[in-house]
Amino acid sequence: MARIALVTGGTRGIGAEISVALQDAGRTVVATYASNCSAAETFTKETGIKSYKFDASNFEDCSEALKKIVAEAGPIEILVNNAGISRDGTLQKMTRDMWDAVLDTNLGSCYNLCKLTFDAMKDAKFGRIVNVGSMNGQAGQYGQVNYAAAKSGIHGFTKALAQEGARFGITVNAIAPGYVDTEMVRAVPPEVLQKIIARIPVGRLGKPGDIARGVVFLTSDESDFVTGSTLSINGGQHMY
Repeated sequence: MARIALVTGGTRGIGAEISVALQDAGRTVVATYASNCSAAETFTKETGIKSYKFDASNFEDCSEALKKIVAEAGPIEILVNNAGISRDGTLQKMTRDMWDAVLDTNLGSCYNLCKLTFDAMKDAKFGRIVNVGSMNGQAGQYGQVNYAAAKSGIHGFTKALAQEGARFGITVNAIAPGYVDTEMVRAVPPEVLQKIIARIPVGRLGKPGDIARGVVFLTSDESDFVTGSTLSINGGQHMY
């Protein structure tokens, strides 16, 4: 029987590529999304991957959604915490709401989904958790104290939870993407984007597939000796 994988933020951008790559690897995939219903409907129609709408930053929403997902698909064996937002601005211009939204969505969602799936993984003596961090959580980035803090927190969260899961056959790893050719990055002014690419040693932006292939490896049965690690996929821009 195919293992069941849940990908948060899994209907667009990097998340959609991860969902499809896991399906291609033989997993039964469930994708979640927060607000863009039309994109989710198109994604499900094109891929056959079922999608569920809920707020990953809200524990009660997650709890109710997981009950439905498990009832319809089965226990989650693979969890990819990909949901994330940005609310950029210097500290002087950043409101508390901007801070809370990014911390709750990017980091809080990791707590919510791991908390709600971890016991079933322990009972099954198998689990694969991949948390999507960021190069900017490793190196920092001007105007992103909230985003950098949340993504840096993901890396610490990953290392700590890996120690809790190891004896139960649960691996917990993170991926730290660099700049990837997504809708958000393409919205950067061309002159700024060229400066970004000039700082990437391989000479190009990442592709969503570059990240998805890393997730496929870290969620495979054969990756059982890899846990507590952060896989940096950034074209050499930040060697950490």
